[in-house]
Amino acid sequence: MNRPATQRRDAQAPAALAVAAHPDDIEFVMAGTMLLLADAGWAIHYLNLSTGNLGSLNTPPARTARVRRGEAQAAARMLGATWHPPMCHDLEIFYDSRTLRRLCGIIRHVKPLVILTHSPQDYMEDHTTASRLAVTAAFARAHGGYRTAPSRPPTAAPVTLYHASPHGLRDQLRRVVAPGAFVDTTGVQVRKRAALACHESQREFLRTTQDMDYYVQTMDDFSRALGRLSRRFEHAEGWRRHLHVGFCEEQADPLRDALGPKYLIDDRYERSLNGGTTREGNRQ
Repeated sequence: MNRPATQRRDAQAPAALAVAAHPDDIEFVMAGTMLLLADAGWAIHYLNLSTGNLGSLNTPPARTARVRRGEAQAAARMLGATWHPPMCHDLEIFYDSRTLRRLCGIIRHVKPLVILTHSPQDYMEDHTTASRLAVTAAFARAHGGYRTAPSRPPTAAPVTLYHASPHGLRDQLRRVVAPGAFVDTTGVQVRKRAALACHESQREFLRTTQDMDYYVQTMDDFSRALGRLSRRFEHAEGWRRHLHVGFCEEQADPLRDALGPKYLIDDRYERSLNGGTTREGNRQ
Protein backbone atom coordinates (compact mmCIF):
# COMPACT_ATOMS: atom_id res chain seq x y z
CA MET A 1 0.00 0.00 0.00
CA ASN A 2 1.25 3.46 -0.87
CA ARG A 3 1.48 5.63 2.25
CA PRO A 4 2.79 9.11 1.50
CA ALA A 5 4.65 11.06 4.16
CA THR A 6 1.84 13.60 4.33
CA GLN A 7 -0.41 10.80 5.61
CA ARG A 8 1.34 10.49 9.00
CA ARG A 9 -1.49 11.67 11.21
CA ASP A 10 -2.62 11.05 14.77
CA ALA A 11 -3.94 7.51 15.09
CA GLN A 12 -7.13 8.97 16.56
CA ALA A 13 -7.75 11.32 13.64
CA PRO A 14 -11.11 10.71 11.92
CA ALA A 15 -10.87 9.01 8.55
CA ALA A 16 -12.68 9.53 5.26
CA LEU A 17 -12.75 6.88 2.53
CA ALA A 18 -13.50 7.78 -1.09
CA VAL A 19 -14.94 4.83 -3.05
CA ALA A 20 -15.18 5.53 -6.78
CA ALA A 21 -15.38 3.45 -9.94
CA HIS A 22 -12.41 4.49 -12.12
CA PRO A 23 -9.07 6.26 -11.80
CA ASP A 24 -9.87 10.02 -12.07
CA ASP A 25 -13.49 9.76 -10.81
CA ILE A 26 -12.38 10.87 -7.34
CA GLU A 27 -10.62 13.91 -8.80
CA PHE A 28 -13.68 14.93 -10.82
CA VAL A 29 -16.29 14.94 -8.05
CA MET A 30 -14.75 14.27 -4.60
CA ALA A 31 -11.15 15.47 -4.35
CA GLY A 32 -11.95 19.01 -3.18
CA THR A 33 -13.85 17.69 -0.18
CA MET A 34 -11.03 15.24 0.54
CA LEU A 35 -8.44 18.03 0.46
CA LEU A 36 -10.47 20.14 2.88
CA LEU A 37 -10.81 17.19 5.27
CA ALA A 38 -7.07 16.54 5.07
CA ASP A 39 -6.42 20.21 5.82
CA ALA A 40 -8.68 19.81 8.88
CA GLY A 41 -6.50 16.96 10.15
CA TRP A 42 -8.42 13.97 8.82
CA ALA A 43 -6.81 10.84 7.40
CA ILE A 44 -8.08 10.41 3.84
CA HIS A 45 -8.19 7.17 1.85
CA TYR A 46 -8.39 6.76 -1.92
CA LEU A 47 -9.98 3.71 -3.59
CA ASN A 48 -10.93 3.19 -7.22
CA LEU A 49 -12.70 -0.15 -7.62
CA SER A 50 -11.53 -0.58 -11.23
CA THR A 51 -8.05 -0.75 -12.71
CA GLY A 52 -9.13 1.51 -15.58
CA ASN A 53 -7.84 -1.12 -18.00
CA LEU A 54 -10.12 -0.03 -20.87
CA GLY A 55 -9.06 3.59 -20.71
CA SER A 56 -7.16 3.57 -24.00
CA LEU A 57 -7.92 2.99 -27.65
CA ASN A 58 -4.29 2.30 -28.53
CA THR A 59 -2.68 0.14 -25.84
CA PRO A 60 -3.55 -3.35 -24.51
CA PRO A 61 -5.71 -3.47 -21.36
CA ALA A 62 -2.96 -4.90 -19.14
CA ARG A 63 -0.56 -2.11 -20.08
CA THR A 64 -3.28 0.50 -19.71
CA ALA A 65 -4.04 -0.80 -16.22
CA ARG A 66 -0.38 -0.41 -15.21
CA VAL A 67 -0.27 3.15 -16.53
CA ARG A 68 -3.47 4.12 -14.79
CA ARG A 69 -2.34 2.51 -11.53
CA GLY A 70 0.72 4.76 -11.54
CA GLU A 71 -1.38 7.82 -12.34
CA ALA A 72 -3.82 7.04 -9.52
CA GLN A 73 -0.96 6.57 -7.06
CA ALA A 74 0.51 9.90 -8.13
CA ALA A 75 -2.87 11.60 -7.67
CA ALA A 76 -3.26 10.04 -4.21
CA ARG A 77 0.16 11.40 -3.24
CA MET A 78 -0.86 14.81 -4.56
CA LEU A 79 -3.96 14.68 -2.34
CA GLY A 80 -2.05 13.35 0.68
CA ALA A 81 -4.21 10.21 0.69
CA THR A 82 -3.58 6.55 1.44
CA TRP A 83 -4.01 4.63 -1.82
CA HIS A 84 -5.84 1.28 -1.88
CA PRO A 85 -5.46 -1.06 -4.88
CA PRO A 86 -8.39 -1.73 -7.24
CA MET A 87 -10.26 -5.04 -7.30
CA CYS A 88 -12.18 -5.02 -10.61
CA HIS A 89 -11.77 -4.07 -14.27
CA ASP A 90 -13.67 -1.50 -16.34
CA LEU A 91 -17.24 -2.59 -17.15
CA GLU A 92 -16.78 -5.45 -14.67
CA ILE A 93 -17.72 -3.67 -11.45
CA PHE A 94 -20.44 -6.09 -10.46
CA TYR A 95 -22.60 -6.25 -7.36
CA ASP A 96 -21.22 -9.60 -6.26
CA SER A 97 -20.00 -11.38 -3.13
CA ARG A 98 -16.31 -11.28 -4.05
CA THR A 99 -16.23 -7.50 -4.41
CA LEU A 100 -18.42 -6.88 -1.38
CA ARG A 101 -16.19 -9.00 0.86
CA ARG A 102 -13.04 -7.22 -0.26
CA LEU A 103 -14.57 -3.75 0.05
CA CYS A 104 -16.07 -4.49 3.46
CA GLY A 105 -12.63 -5.66 4.60
CA ILE A 106 -11.17 -2.27 3.69
CA ILE A 107 -13.99 -0.45 5.49
CA ARG A 108 -13.48 -2.54 8.63
CA HIS A 109 -9.75 -1.83 8.49
CA VAL A 110 -10.01 1.93 7.87
CA LYS A 111 -13.07 2.51 10.10
CA PRO A 112 -14.01 5.70 8.25
CA LEU A 113 -16.32 8.21 9.87
CA VAL A 114 -17.22 9.33 6.33
CA ILE A 115 -17.54 7.43 3.05
CA LEU A 116 -17.69 9.48 -0.14
CA THR A 117 -19.04 7.66 -3.17
CA HIS A 118 -20.90 8.05 -6.45
CA SER A 119 -24.51 9.08 -6.91
CA PRO A 120 -27.01 6.19 -6.93
CA GLN A 121 -28.15 7.72 -10.24
CA ASP A 122 -25.46 8.36 -12.83
CA TYR A 123 -24.83 7.97 -16.53
CA MET A 124 -22.98 4.64 -16.41
CA GLU A 125 -23.42 1.37 -14.54
CA ASP A 126 -19.88 1.22 -13.14
CA HIS A 127 -20.67 4.40 -11.16
CA THR A 128 -24.07 3.31 -9.88
CA THR A 129 -22.81 -0.18 -8.98
CA ALA A 130 -19.84 1.31 -7.11
CA SER A 131 -22.34 3.34 -5.10
CA ARG A 132 -24.39 0.25 -4.26
CA LEU A 133 -21.29 -1.71 -3.27
CA ALA A 134 -20.12 1.08 -0.95
CA VAL A 135 -23.51 1.21 0.78
CA THR A 136 -23.80 -2.54 1.33
CA ALA A 137 -20.17 -3.01 2.35
CA ALA A 138 -20.55 -0.20 4.91
CA PHE A 139 -23.77 -1.76 6.22
CA ALA A 140 -22.06 -5.16 6.61
CA ARG A 141 -19.14 -3.72 8.59
CA ALA A 142 -20.84 -4.45 11.94
CA HIS A 143 -22.22 -7.91 11.19
CA GLY A 144 -20.06 -10.49 12.93
CA GLY A 145 -21.25 -13.34 10.75
CA TYR A 146 -20.16 -11.63 7.55
CA ARG A 147 -16.69 -12.76 6.41
CA THR A 148 -14.43 -10.33 4.61
CA ALA A 149 -11.40 -10.94 2.39
CA PRO A 150 -8.96 -10.71 4.01
CA SER A 151 -10.62 -11.51 7.31
CA ARG A 152 -11.24 -8.45 9.46
CA PRO A 153 -13.15 -8.21 12.76
CA PRO A 154 -16.49 -6.38 12.61
CA THR A 155 -16.75 -2.80 13.80
CA ALA A 156 -19.77 -0.92 15.08
CA ALA A 157 -18.08 2.44 14.58
CA PRO A 158 -20.55 4.89 13.01
CA VAL A 159 -20.14 5.89 9.38
CA THR A 160 -21.99 8.51 7.34
CA LEU A 161 -22.27 8.03 3.58
CA TYR A 162 -22.38 10.91 1.11
CA HIS A 163 -23.27 10.56 -2.57
CA ALA A 164 -21.56 12.90 -5.04
CA SER A 165 -23.36 14.80 -7.77
CA PRO A 166 -23.68 12.76 -10.97
CA HIS A 167 -22.03 13.71 -14.24
CA GLY A 168 -23.93 16.61 -15.80
CA LEU A 169 -26.13 16.86 -12.68
CA ARG A 170 -28.59 14.43 -14.31
CA ASP A 171 -29.64 10.83 -13.84
CA GLN A 172 -29.77 8.12 -16.50
CA LEU A 173 -33.15 9.40 -17.71
CA ARG A 174 -31.90 13.00 -18.06
CA ARG A 175 -33.69 14.26 -14.94
CA VAL A 176 -31.95 16.93 -12.88
CA VAL A 177 -30.43 15.66 -9.62
CA ALA A 178 -29.92 18.54 -7.20
CA PRO A 179 -27.40 18.36 -4.34
CA GLY A 180 -28.54 18.42 -0.74
CA ALA A 181 -25.38 20.24 0.34
CA PHE A 182 -22.45 22.08 -1.21
CA VAL A 183 -18.80 22.05 -0.21
CA ASP A 184 -16.80 25.17 -1.08
CA THR A 185 -13.77 23.91 -3.01
CA THR A 186 -12.62 27.32 -4.25
CA GLY A 187 -9.59 27.44 -1.97
CA VAL A 188 -8.35 23.98 -2.98
CA GLN A 189 -9.26 24.09 -6.67
CA VAL A 190 -5.65 24.53 -7.80
CA ARG A 191 -4.64 21.35 -5.94
CA LYS A 192 -7.70 19.54 -7.26
CA ARG A 193 -6.69 20.45 -10.83
CA ALA A 194 -3.16 19.21 -10.18
CA ALA A 195 -4.43 15.87 -8.90
CA LEU A 196 -6.65 15.41 -11.96
CA ALA A 197 -3.78 16.33 -14.26
CA CYS A 198 -1.90 13.29 -12.94
CA HIS A 199 -4.20 11.18 -15.12
CA GLU A 200 -2.38 12.21 -18.28
CA SER A 201 -3.38 9.10 -20.25
CA GLN A 202 -7.04 10.08 -20.10
CA ARG A 203 -6.86 13.39 -21.93
CA GLU A 204 -6.95 11.99 -25.46
CA PHE A 205 -9.10 9.00 -24.55
CA LEU A 206 -11.93 11.11 -23.12
CA ARG A 207 -11.68 13.64 -25.93
CA THR A 208 -12.22 10.83 -28.43
CA THR A 209 -14.81 8.72 -26.60
CA GLN A 210 -16.81 11.20 -24.49
CA ASP A 211 -16.38 14.55 -26.23
CA MET A 212 -14.24 16.04 -23.46
CA ASP A 213 -11.95 18.34 -25.45
CA TYR A 214 -10.47 19.94 -22.35
CA TYR A 215 -9.98 17.37 -19.59
CA VAL A 216 -9.19 19.55 -16.57
CA GLN A 217 -11.43 22.33 -17.90
CA THR A 218 -14.39 19.92 -17.92
CA MET A 219 -13.92 19.31 -14.21
CA ASP A 220 -13.51 23.03 -13.60
CA ASP A 221 -16.73 23.81 -15.49
CA PHE A 222 -18.61 21.21 -13.45
CA SER A 223 -17.40 22.66 -10.15
CA ARG A 224 -18.31 26.17 -11.31
CA ALA A 225 -21.81 24.96 -12.23
CA LEU A 226 -22.20 23.58 -8.70
CA GLY A 227 -20.85 26.84 -7.30
CA ARG A 228 -23.55 28.75 -9.18
CA LEU A 229 -26.20 26.39 -7.82
CA SER A 230 -24.98 27.07 -4.30
CA ARG A 231 -25.49 30.82 -4.86
CA ARG A 232 -22.49 31.38 -2.62
CA PHE A 233 -19.31 29.65 -3.79
CA GLU A 234 -17.19 30.05 -6.93
CA HIS A 235 -16.33 26.33 -7.06
CA ALA A 236 -18.18 23.58 -5.23
CA GLU A 237 -18.81 19.86 -4.94
CA GLY A 238 -22.34 18.63 -4.36
CA TRP A 239 -23.42 15.92 -1.92
CA ARG A 240 -26.50 14.02 -0.82
CA ARG A 241 -26.43 12.32 2.58
CA HIS A 242 -27.51 8.67 2.70
CA LEU A 243 -30.26 7.56 5.08
CA HIS A 244 -28.79 6.96 8.53
CA VAL A 245 -30.40 3.60 9.36
CA GLY A 246 -27.75 0.97 9.98
CA PHE A 247 -24.90 3.45 9.71
CA CYS A 248 -25.00 6.35 12.19
CA GLU A 249 -27.20 8.61 14.28
CA GLU A 250 -30.08 10.26 12.42
CA GLN A 251 -28.69 13.78 12.70
CA ALA A 252 -25.06 12.84 12.06
CA ASP A 253 -23.47 15.12 9.45
CA PRO A 254 -19.70 14.97 9.97
CA LEU A 255 -18.92 17.03 6.85
CA ARG A 256 -20.91 19.88 8.36
CA ASP A 257 -19.06 19.50 11.66
CA ALA A 258 -15.62 19.29 10.03
CA LEU A 259 -15.95 21.97 7.36
CA GLY A 260 -18.07 24.63 9.07
CA PRO A 261 -18.76 27.62 6.76
CA LYS A 262 -17.36 25.73 3.77
CA TYR A 263 -20.35 23.37 4.00
CA LEU A 264 -23.72 24.72 2.91
CA ILE A 265 -26.95 22.74 3.36
CA ASP A 266 -29.57 23.49 0.70
CA ASP A 267 -32.78 24.19 2.61
CA ARG A 268 -34.86 23.65 -0.52
CA TYR A 269 -33.56 20.11 -0.80
CA GLU A 270 -34.23 19.46 2.89
CA ARG A 271 -37.80 20.73 2.54
CA SER A 272 -38.34 18.53 -0.51
CA LEU A 273 -37.54 15.40 1.52
CA ASN A 274 -40.88 15.73 3.32
CA GLY A 275 -42.75 17.61 0.63
CA GLY A 276 -44.30 14.76 -1.32
CA THR A 277 -41.75 14.91 -4.13
CA THR A 278 -41.84 11.93 -6.48
CA ARG A 279 -38.32 12.46 -7.81
CA GLU A 280 -35.65 12.13 -5.14
CA GLY A 281 -33.26 15.04 -5.14
CA ASN A 282 -35.08 17.24 -7.64
CA ARG A 283 -35.78 20.85 -6.72
CA GLN A 284 -39.46 21.73 -6.46
